[in-house]
Amino acid sequence: MKGYQRHRAYFAFLGHRISGILLALFLPVHFYVLGLALNQQAALDEFLAISELPLVKFAEWGLVSLLALHFCFGMRLLTLELFAWSTPRQARKSWVTGSVLIALVVGFIFLLRVL
Repeated sequence: MKGYQRHRAYFAFLGHRISGILLALFLPVHFYVLGLALNQQAALDEFLAISELPLVKFAEWGLVSLLALHFCFGMRLLTLELFAWSTPRQARKSWVTGSVLIALVVGFIFLLRVL
């Protein structure tokens, strides 16, 4: 790995991009289920029965955690762009650890509510 790929800001960059891609892949499935809710009650009931499986619940936890991570890293990027920082190093590393912790807490709370 190159030097710039070993610090927290690079992992925040990767986390934001990867979580955004995974969330974009989820959206068509979400819209399909919303369409089922509007048009086909029996198909929606079948899907909701499948959503009670542990693997699906784990996937939902992952999606909620990715959404929180994407949100926090996006807020980090906005603060980098909108506020003045005393040093570039401080700006790159600000909010990385806090964003990951917030995403983990949100995911944990979701997991407690689901189980």
